[in-house]
Amino acid sequence: MTLLAVDNIAIQFGGVKAVDDLSFAVEKGQIFSIIGPNGAGKTTLFNMISGIYRPSRGRVTLEGTDVTGLPPHLLARRGLSRTFQNLQIFYRMTALENVMVGCHLQERRSVLAHLLALPSVKRQNAESRDRAHALLTRVGLSADAEKDAGNLSYGALKRLEIARALASDPKLLLLDEPAAGCNHVETEEIDALIQTIAQDGVTVALVEHDMKLVMKISHRILVLDYGRKLAEGSAQEVRQNPDVIRAYLGSQASVGAAHAGT
Repeated sequence: MTLLAVDNIAIQFGGVKAVDDLSFAVEKGQIFSIIGPNGAGKTTLFNMISGIYRPSRGRVTLEGTDVTGLPPHLLARRGLSRTFQNLQIFYRMTALENVMVGCHLQERRSVLAHLLALPSVKRQNAESRDRAHALLTRVGLSADAEKDAGNLSYGALKRLEIARALASDPKLLLLDEPAAGCNHVETEEIDALIQTIAQDGVTVALVEHDMKLVMKISHRILVLDYGRKLAEGSAQEVRQNPDVIRAYLGSQASVGAAHAGT
């Protein structure tokens, strides 16, 4: 069943077409990867899907509902969450507090209840704390719950940001370069985490440059080039596509991609 559908969307900045006449669909339960060279329009596409940019034309639907241009906080209430290419972390807050920030959409107490410090607010805060602890355990950071985020390793911060994105209980999780800047061990941790998230029923769409990771975990892959679809298919179909090899992977990279995940 289709969870996300993108139909003929386009956007341009000045005279530059960043994304042009792009269509694709993401099925529930998939790990859907978007690849392409720098400047291909990958993050711009995520920004349109997540409501940061409004397409100049076309439509984005989530579970069959038109959500084109809906602001991020309303999309979050509909089950869409994301991480960013550059870390968006509160470095002076603990890891636990960072994840608790993401729990606010699940909280149902009014501002007045907080001002009056009603018992229901204390119960809600305790529930959010427990949920944040559980999510830190899920991403392998339970031992770091009370550490300031600024004292965590880069790979741990990547997993912390994913934990916070999961705190809103999303149906669709957009990950923008989750393994960027990570070493081999950290990348393996991200790899395993993404697969676990999908196995738990959260659909994942990710932008990533690490071809070994992409080829290993993706159910489908979309290849962009200058804002347009160059190819789409399984890992095997994409790595054997001559247009992809010529425009993006290159002859040597294609050999590595062909062996990725083995």
